[in-house]
Amino acid sequence: MSRRQAVTIKHVAADAGVSLQTVSRVLNDGPNVRPAMRERVQASIDKLGYVPSIAARRMSGKRSYLILAINDRERTIADWRSREGGDWVDQMLLGGMLKCAELGYRLIFELVDTHNDHVERELAATLASLRPDGVVLTPPHSDNPLIVKLLNEHNIPFARIGSKAPGAGIPLTMDDEGSARVATEHLIALGHRAIGFIAGSAEYSLSEWRIAGWREAMEAAGLVTEGLLARGDFTYDSGLAAANTLLTRGERPTAIVASSDQMTLASLEAASKAGLSVPRDLSLVSFDNTPIVRFSRPALTAVDQPIAATVARAVELLIEAVKTGERPDDVVTVSGALIERSSTAPPPV
Repeated sequence: MSRRQAVTIKHVAADAGVSLQTVSRVLNDGPNVRPAMRERVQASIDKLGYVPSIAARRMSGKRSYLILAINDRERTIADWRSREGGDWVDQMLLGGMLKCAELGYRLIFELVDTHNDHVERELAATLASLRPDGVVLTPPHSDNPLIVKLLNEHNIPFARIGSKAPGAGIPLTMDDEGSARVATEHLIALGHRAIGFIAGSAEYSLSEWRIAGWREAMEAAGLVTEGLLARGDFTYDSGLAAANTLLTRGERPTAIVASSDQMTLASLEAASKAGLSVPRDLSLVSFDNTPIVRFSRPALTAVDQPIAATVARAVELLIEAVKTGERPDDVVTVSGALIERSSTAPPPV
């Protein structure tokens, strides 16, 4: 039996009796196509079971049907090599790829050095070769003035995840301030009064937003925050040092909110070495909710960051910007949720 020949745009054009350019305009929802002609071409597409390829849709020359997602090279490679259960990139691709496929686009993923002196040249070369219709920036690229300036000058729509900064691009957040507030309020509702907070790297704006959410919840409950804040950089080792700082202070906290799963797992180890049982003596709440937190002992209560949903929303907004030239007036917020597990309980009596 001969292998079935794939249906191409040429077959559609021949069946409909029109030019390739006319089929391309119909596929791209272009102007200057009479309704009767559009119906004729669509009838041939349906009859032949044609699935348009990116190449066919790009024939119009106006769009590439590619969305470029950029992540930090150094941190991404370090996470991949450590194999410690982080799934930021997985969730990013999940949301972006599925939404792109749904809307007839493709997602291209690239790594760019945050501190590279040649970041403009590197990114410009990528833009020239791919000609993406839009770009998704993740922290810390979202607030990198060189990258933002370059994309703006190239007149390419771009989304800045984890950014509230005014200016070009579409800013989106995962409600880090609100999530930190909810996590802290959860502990306050359990009866905790001394709640420590381990912040992430100051290189990321979201680190300061989380501190603000923690402070807001504490102050609303009439609780002090002085001496209860320690700083890490999202890594395990930094979390271990920060947790030891909090647990060796005069009046140690009965609960800690840490800004990453790795720092929370480190806090769990620090508590064990200090002879403290979680959650009997110390409650812990984490950020990220990566797969590994379900398998710790005890399983960690965590803020589930809506990475996939946020990237999917960014893709939607970019494609809308390509079609209409419009973008949201305000910061777009996609909120996460607190997943309660076994690492939180009322404080010791």
